[in-house]
Amino acid sequence: MRIGRFLVAPEWEDLREADIDSVIIRIEPNMAFGTGTHETTRLCLLAIDEYFNDQMSFLDVGTGTGILAIAAAKHSKTFTLGSRGASTAKFLALDTDPDSIKIAKENAITNHVNELIEFRCDELTDEIPAVDFVCANLTLDVILPILPGLLAKAKKFLVLSGILIEQEKSLQTEIRRLAVKNVKIVRDGEWIAAIISR
Repeated sequence: MRIGRFLVAPEWEDLREADIDSVIIRIEPNMAFGTGTHETTRLCLLAIDEYFNDQMSFLDVGTGTGILAIAAAKHSKTFTLGSRGASTAKFLALDTDPDSIKIAKENAITNHVNELIEFRCDELTDEIPAVDFVCANLTLDVILPILPGLLAKAKKFLVLSGILIEQEKSLQTEIRRLAVKNVKIVRDGEWIAAIISR
């Protein structure tokens, strides 16, 4: 599946004829959410393609297969080395499901970006650092209670997805209550994503 410059495919798919400018992401189809076929994942990938750059740090909340963190890392292909030679990841991915974290790590290895991404089985807590670009592809009932925390973590962009068109009013009401400006709503099928620039 082509999504912007990203080309998402299983590992066995022959992509030798792929465009040289394509960013290829290999995702094993499995139980974890986020194989690139769902509208909410596509909306997030398109936002990463358009707004993320290789000078930014990245946080993926509810990582599932790790596809969004992997996309950002492959988009960037940069990382720094710590004092002992260990990679200091500027890409962080969270999920509360240990199975998702295991699958996401495997996918990161397949895509040769495992040294760039730190995967944590964790919730969004005060200890999670603020970053330039935050993606939260969840559901509205999960997003609303943590929206203040998500906003606090996003220095430049916050992408919210997993939201149905009929839930847009509820999201906009909460966004206004939090005095958030610079919100762009994008749609794919019956789903929306909100792109908030800070």
